[in-house]
Amino acid sequence: MATDSGQDLAELVVASAAGDRVSFAALYDATAPRVFGLVVRVVRDRSQAEEVTQEVFLQVWASAGSFDPARGSALGWVLTLAHRRAVDRVRSAVAQSRRDVAYESRQSETPFDSTAESAEERMEATRVRAALTVMTPTQRSAVELAFFDGLTHQEVSQQLGVPLGTAKTRIRDGLRRMRDELGGVP
Repeated sequence: MATDSGQDLAELVVASAAGDRVSFAALYDATAPRVFGLVVRVVRDRSQAEEVTQEVFLQVWASAGSFDPARGSALGWVLTLAHRRAVDRVRSAVAQSRRDVAYESRQSETPFDSTAESAEERMEATRVRAALTVMTPTQRSAVELAFFDGLTHQEVSQQLGVPLGTAKTRIRDGLRRMRDELGGVP
């Protein structure tokens, strides 16, 4: 692609790397429409595309010395910088949106519904009472002492007058039956 003055874009990039502002202006004039078109297709927002295009040309000016004509065309180099910068902007916007949504979800409190919680607790209590009926009387008394009265295994064994191992076995077997009745996992 040649500019109006007949200079090759690669020559303009090399001259820009040396600090030639006139060459950079010519490079800008020759490539800005294509850069902007590419960027606006990626970011899909005209004002964002204008900002990204400006950032691209700042990057071109700052890193023109890294351009190597042996590795590719000047236009390809500029458009690659533009595409990368545009994709970075899109990724940044998506990440910011996710952070905002996550923040909002952490900040908003779900109103407490005491009626629903109370109903759910009553339903659970009914299920637990029904599950207690599948235990043997010895298992039930051991489980009730341990979980409803808050006694330790040692205290349950003393209360029931049985060895500690027997109290633990009754509690464990009773809980297994209860779990099976409630549909728990093994």
